[in-house]
Amino acid sequence: MSDMPGERGKSYASPPCFMHELDGGHGSSGEEHWPEVRRWRKATRDRLIAERLAVPAAERSRLAGTIAHKLDTLIGDPSGRIVGLYWPFRGEPDLRPWLASLYDRGAAGALPVVIRKAAPLVFRPYRPGDTLERGVWNIPVPATDEEAIPDIVISPLVGFDTGGYRLGYGGGFYDRTIAALPKKPLLVGVGYTFSQLPTIYPQPHDVPMDRIVTAG
Repeated sequence: MSDMPGERGKSYASPPCFMHELDGGHGSSGEEHWPEVRRWRKATRDRLIAERLAVPAAERSRLAGTIAHKLDTLIGDPSGRIVGLYWPFRGEPDLRPWLASLYDRGAAGALPVVIRKAAPLVFRPYRPGDTLERGVWNIPVPATDEEAIPDIVISPLVGFDTGGYRLGYGGGFYDRTIAALPKKPLLVGVGYTFSQLPTIYPQPHDVPMDRIVTAG
């Protein structure tokens, strides 16, 4: 794992009551526990989103710059590669300036689009200045039907654990998307250091990140 920070003595949302049944609190909880895990994830998700929204905008901008620098180190020369990013939402690190810089280095970009509930995302080509339209949750998406297959997917993290598992918004879109792509991209989760959890209680359908890059 790249840049996996240590725990910082934070208090965490109350864990599911079956935590003692897990191997050190880091193993899979099993499908029979999924309803309880889902309730715990929702409470934890709400807490972490509130925490990152409380970070001042100037500080979030500084942290995004740190993350961008670390991504450059991790990825190396991006020339000829398609990088799937995201449009920042609810306090996520804003990496749009970094995405714009990739074009100057010979890379291409793509943004994820929700087509329908419980379906994989599709990635559409995007470069600064392209026409956008409002997608799900009013998040801007490229106004084209053309699709792209990313070589690298930069995925925003609400939370994450030391196994590289990602806590997202609960829709399961990224997990379905990775499973449906014709080739597995490099999966890089990005977020804030304070969002690390002991475990997210990963389920069989959860896909771990290959790398996690944080700041803060």
